[in-house]
Amino acid sequence: MGFSYLVVASGDLHWDALLKANFEAVPLSIPIIALSFVYQNVVPILCTNLEGNLSKVRTAIVLGTGIPLVLFLVWNAVILGSITGFETGFDKIADPLQQLRSTNGVVGPIVEVFSLLAIATSYIGFVLGLSDFLADLLKLPSGQSRPLPYLLTLIPPLVLSLLDPEIFFKALDFAGTYGVLVLFGVFPAAMSWSDRYSGSTQSPKLPLLVPGGRLTLSLVIGGSGWVILSELIKNFGHSY
Repeated sequence: MGFSYLVVASGDLHWDALLKANFEAVPLSIPIIALSFVYQNVVPILCTNLEGNLSKVRTAIVLGTGIPLVLFLVWNAVILGSITGFETGFDKIADPLQQLRSTNGVVGPIVEVFSLLAIATSYIGFVLGLSDFLADLLKLPSGQSRPLPYLLTLIPPLVLSLLDPEIFFKALDFAGTYGVLVLFGVFPAAMSWSDRYSGSTQSPKLPLLVPGGRLTLSLVIGGSGWVILSELIKNFGHSY
């Protein structure tokens, strides 16, 4: 937040630039947005740490999603409002962070710190969620004094990143489209649909937490499926 105030106070923020929009680029940004705000993978360990207290879990989820959303919007506003005159084209790709560093000598170190913290906080959430999942899946002993789940979580991506330093950027789009939207978009809505409308009496009926009925579930499944299908068409189109 201090970074945004610094840019505004220095007069480098062009408010008219925030009114410009390119809606054709919205579909391409959906996988990154989905990947940025996915939190379901940490809900099990969150419930365990909060001892199943529903009020605390809800507060943690709302605040844990709302605060990053505000920071995300501020960060994008600073980037889009501080950089003007982008050169667009397939042969000219502008680096907004590099241009932002060049506009103000004080901004450079702040950009580096903010970027590092953004990666670190995302890393912590995924490490906690994935290590807990692997411990349950493989029946491994877990806890702070049990390093095996953490080693299985950290070593494979470390090896891949050393073999291909650019793999992170390649994985972002792939994970956001196929991983996050399938695992946290299609599957939960399909499971909820099956639980609500299958007519089976074997499973206990749970309270309806998400309003809207079939319409909401259809929008979630349809929206996720549309993004996945669009990405598949784009990838196959580039292959030929």
